[in-house]
Amino acid sequence: MMREVSSDHPIRRFFAEALHESLSGKLGLQNAEDCERYLGEMLVNFLHHDGLYAIRDAEGRRVVAVTDMLVEGDVRLNADSFAREREVHQHIGDFLLFWSGVFPEFLKHLKAPLAKDALLDPIRQGQYSYYVASTFDHGDYADQAPVLRRLSEEFEAFRDGLGMLRTSFEGFARGGFQA
Repeated sequence: MMREVSSDHPIRRFFAEALHESLSGKLGLQNAEDCERYLGEMLVNFLHHDGLYAIRDAEGRRVVAVTDMLVEGDVRLNADSFAREREVHQHIGDFLLFWSGVFPEFLKHLKAPLAKDALLDPIRQGQYSYYVASTFDHGDYADQAPVLRRLSEEFEAFRDGLGMLRTSFEGFARGGFQA
């Protein structure tokens, strides 16, 4: 069970500042505040294993392979609603952006010759999954759709920004972050 991270926890401020420095400061991405907030929340959610592997099948088993996540998010196969399709595609985008940006060495496990995801292109799939999620642009999803669309269109830039953020982790671990 995932523990809630309080709204005033220092890790939230660390992520906000490090994301802003990486995305706006170093990469020069303009008007990225909504994406910075979104990615900060994603990072907080992914602090716990249950956040990284939040997609479950109908029996409640954790889905770990991206190809299996795609099956769970397809209304023609396992998804029981379009809301489920959106949820799964948003998670796939988050999952692939996180791993390709923060821990790209993990991708070799996805691409291992006998792995289910061996033929998967994590960048293209991440872009596509964010795009699918962004097409849900009505009702409760209207505010988040432009953020997901931008993450789709500029996936590689945001991946690079998360890679820069990783160097901040190393400073944080050595006590370089001042609360």
